[in-house]
Amino acid sequence: MDLESRFINRELSWLDFNDRVLELTNDKNIPLLERCRFLAICSSNLDEFYQIRVAALKDQVAGDISAKTPDGRTPLEQLREIKIRTQDFVRRQDQIWAKDLLPQLKAAGVHIASWSQLSAREKVKMSSEFDQRIFPVLTPLAVDPAHPFPYISNLALNLAVIARDPNSGEQRFARLKIPKNLPRFMRVGTANRFVLLEEVISANLSRLFQGMTIEQCFVFRVTRNADLSLDDEDAEDLLAAVEMELRRRRFGRAVRIEVPYGTDQDVLDLMRQELELEPDDVTFHRGIIEMNALNQLASLDVSALRYQAWPSLTAGRLVAAEFNSQSIFQVIRERQLLVHHPHESFTSSVEAFVEQAANDPKVHSIKMTLYRTSGDSSIAKHLVRAAESGKQIAVVLEIKARFDEARNIAWAKELEYAGVHVTYGIVGLKTHSKCILVVREDNDQMRRYVHIGTGNYNSSTARVYEDIGFFTCEESIGADVTELFNYLTGYAKEPDYLRLFVAPHQLRPRILELIHREATFKEAGRITLKLNSVSDPAIIDALYLASCAGVKIDLIVRGICCLRAGVPGMSENITVRSILGRYLEHSRIYRFDHGFDDDSPLHLIGSADLMGRNLDGRIEVLVPLTHPKHRAWLDKVLGFLLEDKSKHFELGSDNKWTKHATQEDAGDAQHRLHEWVLATQVR
Repeated sequence: MDLESRFINRELSWLDFNDRVLELTNDKNIPLLERCRFLAICSSNLDEFYQIRVAALKDQVAGDISAKTPDGRTPLEQLREIKIRTQDFVRRQDQIWAKDLLPQLKAAGVHIASWSQLSAREKVKMSSEFDQRIFPVLTPLAVDPAHPFPYISNLALNLAVIARDPNSGEQRFARLKIPKNLPRFMRVGTANRFVLLEEVISANLSRLFQGMTIEQCFVFRVTRNADLSLDDEDAEDLLAAVEMELRRRRFGRAVRIEVPYGTDQDVLDLMRQELELEPDDVTFHRGIIEMNALNQLASLDVSALRYQAWPSLTAGRLVAAEFNSQSIFQVIRERQLLVHHPHESFTSSVEAFVEQAANDPKVHSIKMTLYRTSGDSSIAKHLVRAAESGKQIAVVLEIKARFDEARNIAWAKELEYAGVHVTYGIVGLKTHSKCILVVREDNDQMRRYVHIGTGNYNSSTARVYEDIGFFTCEESIGADVTELFNYLTGYAKEPDYLRLFVAPHQLRPRILELIHREATFKEAGRITLKLNSVSDPAIIDALYLASCAGVKIDLIVRGICCLRAGVPGMSENITVRSILGRYLEHSRIYRFDHGFDDDSPLHLIGSADLMGRNLDGRIEVLVPLTHPKHRAWLDKVLGFLLEDKSKHFELGSDNKWTKHATQEDAGDAQHRLHEWVLATQVR
């Protein structure tokens, strides 16, 4: 088989993933408001895709770069296919909202009315609210010889207004930015009855353009390149350099404009010309532009239309420890600890670990990596308190974590002010690993306690992201994590680790070695991988060779998958499925039936996906789990996800994803796993 037919295009695979998210809005077993939330999620996903991936492709085209991807497409060919796919996606998105969700919301008592559907009394009330709350903050910006075309900020919602002077007949274009600090869905009365903010503004334009006739008015939005153009090798002060790039991000090149169908061509041509966009950069809508706003509806307090809460439990051994007045360090000394979020609480495990370390007088130092954290992070506050109490605290903070740069900069400054040693990792690499190292003077010896996880140290996302955390005081792992932090914060060659698999220099070779070793067992071999994305050509080719040797390979991939599944003579022994649902499947689990030495199964968890950016451009960590109970737990998790009756999407040999679903809740792998966790805790 030729080179190009071995791989699926990365960008088109991502669009397939977003299609799968859109499919959830049609799932009648999902509560109505949660289906609205999924519609908002896939809209937000597409925004990020354009800001980063499409922007990068356009930069390549502008730079006359015609290098082909592993699947054989040039940047221009990819952009053309993305345009077609995006317009079709938006068409389906608009149709789902108008034909499916909107009528069902109305039937359920949540009514989204147009301005024309409001009664005369309601219009008077909303116009009064316009005068009091909206009018004072609006700023119309006209375009004429004295007023140049205004700067349109990234992802801002705007009204394009064509106003005519009835006396002179002269027309002017004006842009009106819709305030972000007002609710998009404005409540009409006290019931769950709403009208869109832009409709209220449009109905009252005479207050802004007094004496003028409004010829046209429509909503539009511009997407800009939001990636940081930063070479940290040349940045003497990385913090200052990132801050400067964040300011420049506002003025990134426009890559897309969204308008309604029927937009006047002359007006559209004017905006395109001013924004330096091509006709293919226009996306047309028949529904709401910026459906991210549906998160407001999804958060309505209507319990019958939302997911019923699943309780987050404290891990059983931590409950027993609290009952017996034991510290989390005593629990870890007795036996390594595995926690599974959000089924098991992040607060009572990871946050408690850092809090107890910060308060414990026997703890001498705390070191950790921070990639993404919340604005009100309890963990960061514990670190501040620990530093202020005299402990040695070191944080490797990734200030280049996309779209979290500003928050991480703020934490960097606060941590440094408190006396925390803040560093930004290795030049040219992002620090994506999730590690904490606590050094404690126990009664018998100085001991290192370690947490290694699959997810960010973020209490907000930990409630909806499925992740795994591992605690240990095993000496060899503690030694490895110590060496890792010395490498990240100091000046040294990367060590040879005893137990950890660490990118960028050692992870790919070790994974390839494991795949090739499994292939030697032929039909007796088995590989199971649960990941967010798979796109690395070398890894994919190794999996193809293992499949041809007879190894059974099961991939559970939430997002991008550039591997082709079930192709005779290449990947007939490989299955790929995707699980999407209430929780975002975020953990990475690697299972090889035959490990390095004794041919027993090897289980790994950690931060790394099988993508070039993870394997070559980031500090990533995988850790082997050796305790029988922990390995059994991971096998149980994988078992739920791989059951035929579980709802899932499956990738066919034609590169198409097919939805497999049952009509019963028992078919929901996440639900079944949560029930099992509850039952396990009771036992």
